[in-house]
Amino acid sequence: MRLRHRDGSTVHLAYCTNVHPAETLDGVLAQLRDHCEPVRLRLGTDRLGIGLWLARDAARELGADPAALRGLRAELDRRGLEVVTLNGFPYEGFGAEEVKYRVYKPDWTDPERLEYTAELARLLAALLPDDVTEGTISTLPLAWRTGFGPAQAEAAHGALTDLAGRLDLLEEATGKSIRIGLEPEPGCTVETTADAIAPLAALGTPRIGVCVDTCHLATSFEDPASALGALRSAGITVPKVQLSAALHAEDPADPAVRAALAEFAEPRFLHQTRTRGADGLLGTDDLGEALAGPALPDGAPWRAHFHVPLHARPVAPLTSTLPVLREALTALVGGPVAHTRHLEVETYTWQALPAELRPRDRDRLADGIAAELSLAKDLLTDLGLKELP
Repeated sequence: MRLRHRDGSTVHLAYCTNVHPAETLDGVLAQLRDHCEPVRLRLGTDRLGIGLWLARDAARELGADPAALRGLRAELDRRGLEVVTLNGFPYEGFGAEEVKYRVYKPDWTDPERLEYTAELARLLAALLPDDVTEGTISTLPLAWRTGFGPAQAEAAHGALTDLAGRLDLLEEATGKSIRIGLEPEPGCTVETTADAIAPLAALGTPRIGVCVDTCHLATSFEDPASALGALRSAGITVPKVQLSAALHAEDPADPAVRAALAEFAEPRFLHQTRTRGADGLLGTDDLGEALAGPALPDGAPWRAHFHVPLHARPVAPLTSTLPVLREALTALVGGPVAHTRHLEVETYTWQALPAELRPRDRDRLADGIAAELSLAKDLLTDLGLKELP
């Protein structure tokens, strides 16, 4: 969907297809048919934005076969879909039974991460609608924190510098500008927006900024207005925002709260859990670890990195961090100038929800995604944006 901001710019709203993980081009084409077009039809819109996740094998297949790439573009057009952003964080295996720490490999110290992201940029330049000149790609925030020292930081800096140069050449060749957003995530080298400022300022290029994920922002108890204001003051751009909500437990010492949280401790994804203590932010790498023992104090609220559906609040006594998402949107697009133009709903955990909340079939999943997009659109129109035909 496209919306007009009061500054005259177009803001794009999409949803991310990593909720339907596919490793091959055939799988991607099936996504468009089985999931994306049905969501569009439920919304009653002629055009729906999707944030494609192209796994390594699918990206390689498209990069090696221009006819296949043209075919994908034609299939998007035929089904009323458009792509202005890609999710380049997961590399492969996002549909595996256990993803956990695997999602952070290869990181930005590995040349394969550079080559994969550069390939995505070339593909996105070809997939952009004719009337759109800018695309965005979100990527992991350098690396997982362990084993990341000065040598690794230097390697990542070199890779991103190389990428920025390639993106400059790509724009010269195609007229399409592709920008990258490092996505701060709890547990990573760049865990918060504040952590992103130094490495991005050292790069000194508007090609590479921050992808703000509002679930991650909330999990780390960042104040949206302060965090985003600090990025602007440092000259760091926000090419893309992922609209998502985390789990919030107001009283984690309550046995009923802990029992409710335990329903979300599942084996597929990592659910980093955080609380604010007297000495700052404290956390565990996973929700099960927080529930199992004394690693995380329970005298203050907990937040867990579990992307819960935007429109469906968790059953009491848990809540979601949807208010943080609202505050972030107000700071980003609620003023006279849009500070980002690519928004992507990213609830990839539908099939990891507790059994009673999980969609039972493809139709229920499409209903849920459409409801999330409707809520996101309403939040934007409440801020004064106007939906475009």
